[in-house]
Amino acid sequence: MTRPFERVCIIGVGLIGGSLGVALRALSDAPEVLGIDADEETIEDALEEAVIDEGVEAGDADGVDELLLSADLVVIATPVPAAEGWLSRLGAIQYAGIVTDVASTKSAIVRAARELLAPGTCFIGGHPMAGSERSGVGAADGELFRGAHYVLTPSDDTDADAYRRLHQLVTSVGARVIALDPDAHDEAVAAISHVPHVAASALANLASDRAQDGADVLRLAAGGFKDMTRIAAGSPDLWTGICLDNRDAVVRGLTELGAQLEEFARRVAAEDRDGVRDWLARASDVRRALPARWVPASERLRELTVSMTDRPGAVSAITQAAARAGCNIEDIGIDHLTEDTAVLHLLLTDEGDAEALVDDLIADGFEVSLAPLLAEGGGA
Repeated sequence: MTRPFERVCIIGVGLIGGSLGVALRALSDAPEVLGIDADEETIEDALEEAVIDEGVEAGDADGVDELLLSADLVVIATPVPAAEGWLSRLGAIQYAGIVTDVASTKSAIVRAARELLAPGTCFIGGHPMAGSERSGVGAADGELFRGAHYVLTPSDDTDADAYRRLHQLVTSVGARVIALDPDAHDEAVAAISHVPHVAASALANLASDRAQDGADVLRLAAGGFKDMTRIAAGSPDLWTGICLDNRDAVVRGLTELGAQLEEFARRVAAEDRDGVRDWLARASDVRRALPARWVPASERLRELTVSMTDRPGAVSAITQAAARAGCNIEDIGIDHLTEDTAVLHLLLTDEGDAEALVDDLIADGFEVSLAPLLAEGGGA
């Protein structure tokens, strides 16, 4: 399979952008990796540490535009407010390639891309569910995405071939793609990422307040406290932006978390031993059910074939149906039959309810077939 992109330009060579650069340059058929950053020293470090092949500082207007226009994929690895400025810049220079981002909120940036990019430019929102309490290009790690979920948010006008190419790039660095609607993504990450960060910060603040009251709490901090509060060490500026960008979903999540804690407090206050145990047992069951690092069983891979006509939202509908059914798409291939028709070949792993996915797609008007990738005995 040919590499999906020849030149990838990463705007913002920090932890995520830098890690992507390292991971891409380590591929056997690596694209050229270009970098843009507001900090000249960061570009110098990225070049010295072989994070990127070529780079310019953001203040070099001519150099920036030249680099952007030479790339067939632009990855905006900055916070949302800065990302919108880069979308405007790309629109102004009539950039015509594929654009994605790595912001942890999606609704606002998808709307901005629709408004700011030039007609015909393909934007596919992205969010790698990976990170570290460390930041900056010095923390770049080529293994950061391996085994991590990576959300893509195709829209009604997403080109199937563009989605296939970006999907291939993301999976090439070891990540697992999930397609979600931007609003559904923001609600989900509020519960599993943003609210937990606030909760970790609240625990750290609680311990600090107790220490100021004269209790030597922080000297007693052991593994459990350190594990629970590790993510509270993240950048306050970054997390301020994240919480405000996703404010409605974060506030709903914090309100629901508060209700959970109040319920537990009532059970403890009432000395309701069974109630306390049931509350804790439910949480224990949920935590134990989380999968360990996942490896697909290749002998159980399945090929889903979907006949597509040129209808708005086809790629988004198919990939989001896979997410609803819990199916992971390992690979995507496209056979273009005519200008308006194509056959999408999706390689599904052995998780999720593939039959439910088939039913969902048929109900949505697609022609679908599902078959094992390998015949009995391992033949093709």
